[in-house]
Amino acid sequence: MELQQMRYAVAVAEERSFTRAAERCHVVQSALSHQIKALERELGVALFARNSRRVEVTAAGEAFVAAARASLDAAARAVTDAAAATGEIRGELTLGLIPTVTAIDIPAALGVFHRTHPAVRIRMHAGSSDTFIAEIAAGALDVAVLGLRQEVSHTGVRTRVLARARHIVVVPGGHPLAERRRLRLEELAEETFVDFPAATPGRAQSDAAFDALGLRREIAFELMDIDLMLDLVQHGLGIALLPPGVVADGRDLRTVAVVDGPTRVECLAWSAFNPSPAALAFLGGI
Repeated sequence: MELQQMRYAVAVAEERSFTRAAERCHVVQSALSHQIKALERELGVALFARNSRRVEVTAAGEAFVAAARASLDAAARAVTDAAAATGEIRGELTLGLIPTVTAIDIPAALGVFHRTHPAVRIRMHAGSSDTFIAEIAAGALDVAVLGLRQEVSHTGVRTRVLARARHIVVVPGGHPLAERRRLRLEELAEETFVDFPAATPGRAQSDAAFDALGLRREIAFELMDIDLMLDLVQHGLGIALLPPGVVADGRDLRTVAVVDGPTRVECLAWSAFNPSPAALAFLGGI
């Protein structure tokens, strides 16, 4: 059994099409089909059920593809580790970002990393801290920037604190509280809020701060998009508790300190088990 056959099988399983899998693998379809048939003969099982219109993965195929992915990942890691031993960093760096990164200039950091390690492919996607923690623990993500309550910790994931900051309240320019220099949470309890979805780490610190004071608040809009969140505030549809630094100049918004507001910790996170050479190189430059 060859690694190439495993790659072909994984491609067919993910694409659900021999044609698309062949295009993805940059081979003609007849060659890919021949390799899949040879692999099935060697294994003695059918990996795919197919006809002229459909391709479905069999139960045996599901089991094989899962193991094949692990083998391919291990083979790729062996190559990158061997290169790293000679001082050359190769492979892939996958980076997860929350919507409210303020402690790092991510484009600048990635630019420096790319110039220093041009052989590393960089992948980046946005999401939430809890999702990123799970992906790091599962080996699906190298590094993430997280925003967490300061008392939160996680097993299997190492972290480095980048910044601690107390949330500020964001209000539209004409709001009655816009000219205040500082506020307390109890003064905000009757306001309508724009916030992150319930049970997300971006929301947790604000909920905990209100709960600790026995205060209830109305949250009319729940979303992950910071720009849309600020647009709603600017149009008078609510106020928001957010980390300082997320409100760009040019908006008709005001920010006010909240003396007993929630504190968020922004941190880098990576695997505590087996971080990749690319991940360690990136972390070393931050």
